[in-house]
Amino acid sequence: MNEEIRQIAERLKGLRDVLEISVEDIARVCDVTVDEYSLLETGTVDIPVSLLYRISHTYGVELTTLMYGDEPKMNAYFVTRKGKGVSVERTAAYKYQSLAAGFTKRKADPFMVTVHPKPDSEPIHQNSHAGQEFNLVISGRMLIQINGKDIVLNEGDSIYFNSELPHGMKALDGKEVQFLAIIF
Repeated sequence: MNEEIRQIAERLKGLRDVLEISVEDIARVCDVTVDEYSLLETGTVDIPVSLLYRISHTYGVELTTLMYGDEPKMNAYFVTRKGKGVSVERTAAYKYQSLAAGFTKRKADPFMVTVHPKPDSEPIHQNSHAGQEFNLVISGRMLIQINGKDIVLNEGDSIYFNSELPHGMKALDGKEVQFLAIIF
């Protein structure tokens, strides 16, 4: 597993230790079994952003602190220059770049997301998390699946949806797609 996932796993374990949260309690929050959660803390399996989002909101920790390990510092404004956001490749298919990692007490988490193309036969990975989400396609085309409904978004198209519904996306036309994702 890659180094970023291992570091996230260490931060999850550290959070649980500091807050004295049992594995059973955090597994319940994450809506996974104790065994599934325990695997996440080993850093040997991918850790979905939706799960990190759920933990961050339940325990009052910045999402970007769990993802990147940096504590936000700014409270008036925070500038992210093009291509300079804190990034992590969550899987071979997705890359998240935080656009507000340095701003404390955010009410939303904006990311620039890059989705790499996959074979058509590969299923779309679904996830869900509390809140709502806004996606704006910056370049390319993508298929977004929300609660079993397929929607094609072209460059410039956007969608706002209930992120508690199962959702996932796929790059189309054999090309990567970039989109702005804002999680509320």
